Amino acid sequence: MKKVLFILLSFCMVGTMVAQPQKSRVQNNNRPTAVRNNANSTAVGMDRASLMFPTAVDVPEDPSWRRDIYRSIDLTKDENAALYYPVEPQGGQMNLFTLLFKLLNTGKIPAYDYQLDGLENFQQSNRMHFKDMLDRQKIPYEVDGNSIKVNQADIPSAEVLSYYVKESSYYDQNTATYHSRIVALCPVLHRAPEEFYVRSYVSEDGEEEDVQNQNVQKFPLFWVKYDDVKNYLSGQDVMTSNLNNAARMSMDDFFSTNHYKGTIYMTTNMQNKSLQELCATDSLLKKEQNRIEKQMTDFEEHIWSTPVDSVEQARRDSIAALNLKGKKARKAAEASSSAARSSRRAASSSKKEKSGGSSSGGGNGAPRVSVRRQRH
Repeated sequence: MKKVLFILLSFCMVGTMVAQPQKSRVQNNNRPTAVRNNANSTAVGMDRASLMFPTAVDVPEDPSWRRDIYRSIDLTKDENAALYYPVEPQGGQMNLFTLLFKLLNTGKIPAYDYQLDGLENFQQSNRMHFKDMLDRQKIPYEVDGNSIKVNQADIPSAEVLSYYVKESSYYDQNTATYHSRIVALCPVLHRAPEEFYVRSYVSEDGEEEDVQNQNVQKFPLFWVKYDDVKNYLSGQDVMTSNLNNAARMSMDDFFSTNHYKGTIYMTTNMQNKSLQELCATDSLLKKEQNRIEKQMTDFEEHIWSTPVDSVEQARRDSIAALNLKGKKARKAAEASSSAARSSRRAASSSKKEKSGGSSSGGGNGAPRVSVRRQRH
């Protein structure tokens, strides 16, 4: 009988232990679906984002060191051809300019006019109207109510052969990490003027031939913020290899991991001048571009080790170094002021000692004789 009771009590205890987790699960299921999904996906989503996009971070507002440079990305080179292919959409695949063009046409992203100084201006007053851009570049379109229709064959994606990008490289002192990321994009249209696009040429045989004019001009179209298009770029894959056509990555990864290659044509400087304005010849321009590239490489490679000249110069120009110089200057000024006060006190005490010795008549003089008057 005792054995039977013991077995029944054991079964009751096991049933209670099993029922408790089941009860908690039931209570969790009674929570709203959105709350459960947010609670479960927040941590997982953050972990996945940190693993999949390790370089997709925002530029901090107060980095200790930062340098902004402008590059020209040539799409005719294999390193950047992923942004050019395919010229015409194939299924769901399209190149970068076609994607930007469609986003602008549907009003999903804003664009800003390219100004003569070449700098981006993201103020509301500089916002570009899509129809004005079509009129400037003579792109055919039809107006249907409040929408604009452009045939796929009229989108000049084949003529966009380069991009201007603003690249920001910075050192984040909060995480002790170095990053380089895209801030803005500008598609550049390569086109010859229509009146000079075709010219006649007489060959040796006396036959007249029409050839294209080689004097192609560049027309920067507009600036877009990278943060405005980042989500759309992450959903568009590009092919990254001519040998392995299965090698693909998203456009956002292509920019975030710095797969592109471009030449520096301008930096943010206090004179607000491009490299061509600062360099008189092509050889000086190439030398200056190489010097800037070396500065960026040196700072990234030697930021945690023995610095080279360019890194040491960057550290001297950083905000932390300027603050340290200010503190040292204040300490030096305080020390100098304290030394001056000490010297003044020493000089004053020395004067007092000298004046006291002369009034007493010196230590080797005759002793004083005091005469007491007596009353008679």
